[in-house]
Amino acid sequence: MKLRSTPLLCVAFLMVGLVIGNAGGLSSFLAAVEADLLKNNSLDRQYAQLQSGQHALSEASELLARIAELTTPSVVHIQSVRRSPHGRRIEETGSGVIIHASKPAGDYVVTNRHVIAGHSSMDAISIHLHDGRILHPDRVWEDPASDVAVLKITADRLQPARWGDSDEVRVGQMVLAVGSPFGLSHSVTFGIISAKGRRSLQLGPRSASQLINQDFLQTDAAINPGNSGGPLIDLQGRVIGINTAIASNGGGNEGIGFSIPSNLVRWVVEQLLEHGHVQRAYLGVTLDPDFNEEKAAVLHLDRVRGAYILEVHPNTPASRANLKRGDLIISFNGIDVQDENHLINLVSLSPVGKTVQLVILRDGKKLTIDVVLAARSLEQQTSLPTRPGMGTPVEPMGLTLYPLTPELAEQLGYDPNRSGLLVLKVDDNSPLRGEIHLYDLIEEVARQPVTSVEQLRRQLEVSQDDPALVIKVGRRVNG
Repeated sequence: MKLRSTPLLCVAFLMVGLVIGNAGGLSSFLAAVEADLLKNNSLDRQYAQLQSGQHALSEASELLARIAELTTPSVVHIQSVRRSPHGRRIEETGSGVIIHASKPAGDYVVTNRHVIAGHSSMDAISIHLHDGRILHPDRVWEDPASDVAVLKITADRLQPARWGDSDEVRVGQMVLAVGSPFGLSHSVTFGIISAKGRRSLQLGPRSASQLINQDFLQTDAAINPGNSGGPLIDLQGRVIGINTAIASNGGGNEGIGFSIPSNLVRWVVEQLLEHGHVQRAYLGVTLDPDFNEEKAAVLHLDRVRGAYILEVHPNTPASRANLKRGDLIISFNGIDVQDENHLINLVSLSPVGKTVQLVILRDGKKLTIDVVLAARSLEQQTSLPTRPGMGTPVEPMGLTLYPLTPELAEQLGYDPNRSGLLVLKVDDNSPLRGEIHLYDLIEEVARQPVTSVEQLRRQLEVSQDDPALVIKVGRRVNG
């Protein structure tokens, strides 16, 4: 019996093993199915969570979208046509932002002056609104010293932007830049404020006219050709700057853009609308643009700071306050002066007639001096002995020029060894009006020195087919 029962027992054990084995495989199979269901469940749940927008990045993205929707109707695309000195048609494009002013009441577009400079008529400026309408300005005000222009417009259903306080802006804060880069209207880019108080910038052709007011915000929000004049906007939807320039080797965005602070723009706009021009105060001094570590060490300073006076002009606020050559202005009305451009900016933005307190360093000692600021006027700063008929008109440029002499150079604050053609008059219809000022010095044309009107005319003839004429212009640095 034992011999007969052994095969049966083996079969039984085999059946049990098969059952047990099948039970383990079933368990694994069920576990895999459950895991797959859980995974699909998890994906659905995750997608549902993303679609609900219940996370920080989604909320931030929604905020940026809301700001863009709110502000883009206030941004315009601008096309302006001007004529070159040789009569060629040149088209400029840029951006602008609609604002509302109370004095005089109305709607205006604020943009960069270089976007519309040299326009021949109001019809030469086209303002493209967000809804597709095209307007021409009723009137234009320009301020070359800050590169700000204001265009009066008349239309219904306009949505003016709101100003922010650029003094409250902090480095690292997020911003949006809105404009028409490369003609692509109403483009929005995103970035941060990279720095504040950028001065002494060389802004391409505008460096020839040396902006008086430079105090730029720097941003890495993408700014490209065509963005000029468009707004820089904070996360409250307010305009904190007007985009004006980029630092670039190739002409495109490389993460370094510059905006004119809104507080400076607002001040210029108010001056233009109230007076028709900007009233700037001045001291009446020539400052050292090359005050460096070596010169600071001679004065026993621990670092480069302040504005060093090279010359005090007669019959000016500075001369009346007994400022002297060699004085170093280290404080202006309680504000530490960083350099000569900082002082020029502080002075020019102060009210005319205001008494300000200067702290100067003279012979190693600190002195406090009160100065009554006066209006900036070249006629006040120099008594150039011009006479009727002096100078030669150059028709294509709309300028009256005269060779610089050592005597005139000394009176005007130029180095007596400099040479060139002194600007005695800028015609109202000059294509260079606003770019070149009274008593500027034309030193080169088409990269060739010019010391006589005959030389200049020859260079104009030789270069008449060039698409762009390069003119090197000198200007005094005065505070």
